[in-house]
Amino acid sequence: MARQANKWRVGAAGIAALGLTLTACGGATVEDSSSGSDSSGGSGKCGTFNLAVNPWVGYEANAAVVAYVAEQDLGCKVVQKDLKEEIAWQGFGTGEVDAVIENWGHDDLKKKYITDQKTAVDAGPTGNEGLIGWYVPPWLAKEHPEVTDWKNLNKFAAEFKTSESGGKGQLLDGDPSFVTNDEALVKNLKLDFKVVYAGSETALIQAFRKAEKDKEWMIGYFYEPQWFMSEVPLVKVKLPDYKEGCDADAEKVACDYPVYKLDKIVSKKFTESGSPAYDLVKNFTWTNEDQNTVAKYIAVDKMAPEAAAKKWVEANRDKVDAWIK
Repeated sequence: MARQANKWRVGAAGIAALGLTLTACGGATVEDSSSGSDSSGGSGKCGTFNLAVNPWVGYEANAAVVAYVAEQDLGCKVVQKDLKEEIAWQGFGTGEVDAVIENWGHDDLKKKYITDQKTAVDAGPTGNEGLIGWYVPPWLAKEHPEVTDWKNLNKFAAEFKTSESGGKGQLLDGDPSFVTNDEALVKNLKLDFKVVYAGSETALIQAFRKAEKDKEWMIGYFYEPQWFMSEVPLVKVKLPDYKEGCDADAEKVACDYPVYKLDKIVSKKFTESGSPAYDLVKNFTWTNEDQNTVAKYIAVDKMAPEAAAKKWVEANRDKVDAWIK
């Protein structure tokens, strides 16, 4: 499981839903490691830095760069943990997760863990703007531009049918853990569609790639920043305009997604640890273009995340120095 010196990566397979008992390669549980500061409690010493990694490549790009800088510049022992979003937040109170490095909204989790439980703290923006919506492949938007307006979708529902959509048009989503209002949108906009989950970001991308190549009818959930947009420039479908509060009731959502100012969430314990890794996370900020560059290294060029991070860091030393000044 060790990926390089000083680094462990822990998968989610053996996680107890509430206990979050995560086992590292040597058999010890992550709870045995210190969180944020080293076991001696020395201020400014990095010690172990527990970094959640949520399941999409843009997040992995963020995490790879932050982990690389934490290890190479600050001497941290970085433990990367592959966790879905809500599971990661559960780790703030136990000390098993120090940081979530790319958060997409989640007002419900912020209320629970920041406002109510006070185990987590907002560590500021990543600099990325996130956009979620429904997209179609470019060939379809060009030949049938009317499908890019939700008001016309029912006219074409039969074209979007698949063996999994039960006689309705298929709206393909990704991982069920991703931020999505799509089932409510389909219901409340009275669309003759069924949400079907591809299961992962990779499967969603492959479906869009195939739809463009083979000129297949497809509509699906997607988001930016995302390196895939440079390969296949998906076209966003117009949904009813987002207005403040229109998504407050998850069951009644009938509007588009907001523009998300992506941010970082850390454990309260981490903020008080004296660890330089906390300052790194707090200061970390970059652009959508930066993220897409590293994500493409990983997803398309098949570079190991550490190698991708190293390549970007060496080319952007001025930005990195500003994070650790």
